[in-house]
Amino acid sequence: MSIIKLPLRYEGSQGDKIINTLFDSGANLSCIHPDQVEGLENLIKLFKPRKLSTASEGHYIEITHCTRLDFYIDDVHLSDEFLVVPNLSEDAILGAATMQKWRIKLDFDKDKVIVDPKVAKLQLI
Repeated sequence: MSIIKLPLRYEGSQGDKIINTLFDSGANLSCIHPDQVEGLENLIKLFKPRKLSTASEGHYIEITHCTRLDFYIDDVHLSDEFLVVPNLSEDAILGAATMQKWRIKLDFDKDKVIVDPKVAKLQLI
């Protein structure tokens, strides 16, 4: 199994920072470690906590907060919601929903992430 992990610049209302980010097409949603959100953005409390299943059968993690962050891939400005996951094994994970939303492609042969700058343009008609 191939893995692509890159340092990406994230921005929130409180600042910006570089965060090592795992691109994981096996994860449905994007997630971030609580320590990485500090100094970037405020947490949003979920009305109802969500339970996410883990690789261990019958084991769930309760998610009580999320946040919205901007991030950059090859200077292309993107944004999405991230679930704030306690004890997350990575600093940040970009999941399949985010990759589909922004039409992000993974080239495992070249360990490269490809994003078309046209998808990030605001189009008013």
